[in-house]
Amino acid sequence: MMFPEFDPVAVQLGPLTIRWYGLMYLIGFAMAWWLGRRRAQRADAVINPQQMDDLLFYAAIGVIVGGRIGYVLFYSFDSWLSDPLRLLRVWEGGMSFHGGFLGVLVAMWWYGRRTDKRFFALTDFIAPLVPFGLLAGRFGNFLNGELWGAPGDVPWAMQLACSRHSVLCFDKLQLAPGTLLTPPLHPSQLYQAALEGVALFLLLWLFSARPRPMMAVSGLFLLGYGAFRFLVEFVRLPDAHIGYLAFDWVTMGQLLSAPMVLAGTVLLALAYRNKEFV
Repeated sequence: MMFPEFDPVAVQLGPLTIRWYGLMYLIGFAMAWWLGRRRAQRADAVINPQQMDDLLFYAAIGVIVGGRIGYVLFYSFDSWLSDPLRLLRVWEGGMSFHGGFLGVLVAMWWYGRRTDKRFFALTDFIAPLVPFGLLAGRFGNFLNGELWGAPGDVPWAMQLACSRHSVLCFDKLQLAPGTLLTPPLHPSQLYQAALEGVALFLLLWLFSARPRPMMAVSGLFLLGYGAFRFLVEFVRLPDAHIGYLAFDWVTMGQLLSAPMVLAGTVLLALAYRNKEFV
């Protein structure tokens, strides 16, 4: 299959340019807001529907600031040392889920301090709202033609034109000069959309449909996301300037996801040992 080469610009209104990737972020936040207001109507919800507006604002700041800082520190640290102002040039692209995740944790801690809400009560509440944002973000990656998987022979693998994806062809895949097309590549963005978006949402939404011990939903999110991301990394190409970290298969994504699996397992064990509810 040939990659259809979507135009990264969704809407052009004079000097105003709306890109698909930014639009996907907006869709993700909108879905989280809608789902959060629905879940906040429950009698055992930690916030009421009106408070969802403020909670989303804090979470959005955490995602954007944390995602940008995380990308620079985790995936582009050397270039940041030589050019510290790169951190501020968000128009150059680059966001990290793990950085955004840490940013949201800080935002929830801050929101909890200001509203006298318990930290894990808040993280349990927002955990089922996150996968829709991950789903939208991965579709944004696909539309942008980025974050491709390794070569594969599955029927849905896709080829890309090297004239439009020179970094992918000649830096990541190290193809010979003059090569016109990539070999068929796994669409790992769509794998992540299916696992971290659809599957993780269903798992968390159904699990949290009834009251659970505090920390249990947060623990399941960490365990589920970490495991899904770790698996997809086996067929995802690492960043060209980082490569594999060890054994010709360990990636930065796996290194950052493994602690999430461990932390999620610990939180689930503590939750069901203590059986403390909000």
